[in-house]
Order: sequence, then C-alpha cells, then structure tokens
Amino acid sequence: MSLLPTLPETISRARTDLRVGLPVVIDGHLAAAVETLSPARLAGLRALGAPVLAITVRRAETLKARAYDGDLARVTIPSDADVPWLRGVADPSGDLMMPMKGPLFTERGGDVTAHRAGIGLAKSAELLPALVMVPVDAPPPGLTVLPAGLTLTQLAAESALAPVAAARLPLLAAENARLHILRPDDGGAEHYAVEIGSPARDRPVLARLHSACFTGDVLGSLKCDCGPQLAAALAAMGQAGAGVLMYLNQEGRGIGLANKMRAYGLQNQGFDTVEANHRLGFEDDERDFRLGAAMLRSLGFSAVRLMTNNPRKVAMMEAHGIRVAERVPLIVGRNPHNDAYLDIKKSKSGHLL
Repeated sequence: MSLLPTLPETISRARTDLRVGLPVVIDGHLAAAVETLSPARLAGLRALGAPVLAITVRRAETLKARAYDGDLARVTIPSDADVPWLRGVADPSGDLMMPMKGPLFTERGGDVTAHRAGIGLAKSAELLPALVMVPVDAPPPGLTVLPAGLTLTQLAAESALAPVAAARLPLLAAENARLHILRPDDGGAEHYAVEIGSPARDRPVLARLHSACFTGDVLGSLKCDCGPQLAAALAAMGQAGAGVLMYLNQEGRGIGLANKMRAYGLQNQGFDTVEANHRLGFEDDERDFRLGAAMLRSLGFSAVRLMTNNPRKVAMMEAHGIRVAERVPLIVGRNPHNDAYLDIKKSKSGHLL
C-alpha cells in the first residue's frame, strides 16, 4: 500500500491550506482564497504573473459583472488593488455602503476548469467562493497540487461513511437512546445518528434528516424553526418508542456558520434567505442530502417514514435507495421573527408549509 496521499486526502489537505491562507496549485494555477489572503502572499502571487479574481456567477450577477464563463467569472484585478479591495468584491457585507464597485472587467475565452475546481474547493472549505488565481509554469515547491478535472469529480462524489463509535445516551425525549458517530472518508466533518429505542430494520422507521443549526439547536434562535423541529422530532420518536434522527454537520444549508452569519447580516439589510446566499456567491442550498441515505444504509435501514416539509429530501432518499413509505409533516416553531423566513422556504424553496 502506498504511503502517499490519495486524491480525497490531498483535497482535504488543500482545504486546510486555503483556510490558513496558503495557496494551492490546480492545473498550473496558483489559487488562494480571498478570505484568508495576506498582503504578503498577494504580492507573491503578483510577482509570478497577472492574477484574476475567480467568483461565482451568483456573486458576479450581484456586482453586475459579466460572467462569460457560465457558472463563474474571472475578474481582472487592477494593478493597484489591495487585499481590502479584493475582500470588498468577494464579501457583500459592504455592498449597500458602496453599491457601485468597479467598474469590473471580466475575462473571456480559455479553459476555466482550474478556476471552477478552485471555487468548488473553497465552498467545501466553507470559505467565501472567491479566489485569486494566477497561471505559473513552475509552481513553488511544497504546495499542495491538485488536478482540476479529477478534483471536480471527487468534490461531486458521494462520501463513504464509516461507523466510528456508538454508545447508549439517555435523552430527555427518550431514555432508551443510542448515539452513533459516522466519519466520511474525505476528511470532512463527522455526522451523527440518534437511534431511539430498538427500531426494526425490516419495516419503515420514523426518521428525521436534520442539518446542524448551532444558532437554533443550541442557542434557541428565533430566526429559524430548526430548534423546535429538532425537539419535536425527538419527542415524536420518544413517544413512538422508536426512530432515528440523522444529524448532518452542514450548518447554514451547507455554507458553514461564518457564512451563515454573513447571510444573517445581509438579511438584516433587507435581503431574504435566498437573496443573501446568492449575494455571498452560493446557491440557495449547498447541502448534500445523500449523506442521510448513506447513514440509514449503514445502520441497516431501507425504508422510512420521513419527518420533513422538504420534498427535496424525499426525492433524494428515493433516488439513493431508501424507500419513503410516508412523509410526516413537521410544522412547528413559527414566530414573529421567522415569519418571512418560513414564507421564503415555501415560496422559493418549495417547502410544504
């Protein structure tokens, strides 16, 4: 067996590099995340060539910049642009204070596979999807090197989950409960399954696919319905005497807690949930619900009575080998602070509320 890193392991290493401010090499391009870029490293990138700023089409549309590359745009970086300028383009928090950024000029033509892979890597690292990229003939030694096409394929692939540990954990909702920890093979965050009672594996189990929400689940935030949904799902399973709740570490619809707080800041400026995500450069929902089906399979379940208001979760389960015998509505937690949020869930995300 080789002791050298596999592609998933190299991608995991690259995520860490971007988060600490190191550039990575993608198909002969140096790529550095704007969010963690230092002035010294920007100067180093400039010394190697003419860098561009790669942003998603969502962010480009907000900035009125032409996205000639379809799903992304390569913004020409002015010679006098500094790190604050780059962050001003990448981060929408100051858009209303400075609505006319630019004018921004974007490049067209040429292969953008490396830029696409860089943006995908930044998203998977829960960073703003904006990278400074410069082509180089001889990258500096010691940097993590990735092939663009294979990286995109790997980022889109379903992660394999392996059980790590499990133990009995009495809960307020059910004393007969067990917590399972499952670890993906791509170096990502671990996910959890709460098994209530001893549900039979040969018939549909009452199940909930719940995405982590630190603000709602832990702090009791009134801006969403996540905390009440978590409590209600566990209570229903406790009353039924059996159930399984998959807790996915995909905070903020998969964009991470820091970006979620950025989105909240934009919501305070008057944008709705979807608009805020788009202004940040993300899609409406960046979560990977395939993980839920994988967790159920690893625990021996093949059919569920799924507690959800989201038809996308039902479709995902069915598409990945888990039969949904029944959709169980979970409509709780509406209050004056999240009325608009829930209305957007219904009108723009198709939730059945």
